[in-house]
Amino acid sequence: QVQVVESGGGLVQAGGSLRLSCAASGIIFSITPLAWYRQAPGNQRELVATITGPGSTNYADSVKDRFTISRDNDKNMVYLQMNSLKPEDTALYYCAAGLRITWSEDFAAWGRGTQVTVSS
Repeated sequence: QVQVVESGGGLVQAGGSLRLSCAASGIIFSITPLAWYRQAPGNQRELVATITGPGSTNYADSVKDRFTISRDNDKNMVYLQMNSLKPEDTALYYCAAGLRITWSEDFAAWGRGTQVTVSS
């Protein structure tokens, strides 16, 4: 059974930083693509960043140069370092583990989310 658990959310002032963590189990972690998504109230869920098994990354334009996704295959963890946070980054952030070699949100296990709130 695949389990995905996020942590690290909180309240931060604009311009500040947070690091989200995600533990994933029940998968062959080193080859699993991983992703962070977010959903703000009234908005659709949107992709924030993805990372492949070998470590290639992809980012939404809105977070490029501010957020960094990384993974630790020894610890079965994926991280999202968020810098220069803006109020518009406020959302529930979800971690997801792909169930296929190539990332697809239609074939993924999702966590329950961790809230990030950025005050102005």
